[in-house]
Amino acid sequence: MDYLEDLIKRYPVLDECKKDIYSVYNYIADSYVRGGKLLIAGNGGSAADAEHIVGELMKGFKKKRTLSDDFKEELKAVSYQKSPDLLESLQGALPAIALDGHPALTTAFINDRSPLLCFAQQVYGYAKPADSFLAISTSGNSKNIIYAAVTAKALHIPVLGLTGKTGGELAEYTDACIKVPETETFKVQELHLPIYHCLCLMLEEKFFEI
Repeated sequence: MDYLEDLIKRYPVLDECKKDIYSVYNYIADSYVRGGKLLIAGNGGSAADAEHIVGELMKGFKKKRTLSDDFKEELKAVSYQKSPDLLESLQGALPAIALDGHPALTTAFINDRSPLLCFAQQVYGYAKPADSFLAISTSGNSKNIIYAAVTAKALHIPVLGLTGKTGGELAEYTDACIKVPETETFKVQELHLPIYHCLCLMLEEKFFEI
């Protein structure tokens, strides 16, 4: 199924974003092909979106994501008794980390160093050469997101943006940026959800047969 064409059919207003959506998809897909992961950061509702994306990538979305035969045999070799439960429930995963979900680390860094650099610290600590970073900001001007983007650029990993109409300052640091044609926060977020659902479906289609 052509998920991108279906998205545009259902949300014609996103037609102007089509090229950028495909570009973001290609960057993330390339990261996974090279054995990397996706780091994601956002504030407020965008933090919830970051967690939502992780949920769609790290387990089956529309597909069962059947385990490889080789890994099934490895599970049986480790524990024939425990393997049936694992074989029944484990699914293929596309590794992704939402940077908002580490309260002990973030509060320690806020207390010791700087509230605005928590995401940047995590990007610096987690990022490897094959990874990519998805920065979500409805305005494109969230300072902590921009600091994280600058850090990612310095590490030479792709920075991908999901923003409102202007892209804000964040757009200056992105390799690809999806700028939805809205400016009010809730309207921007209403368009972000179908876009990242589409991206997750496209990625699942590429990497999992069943």
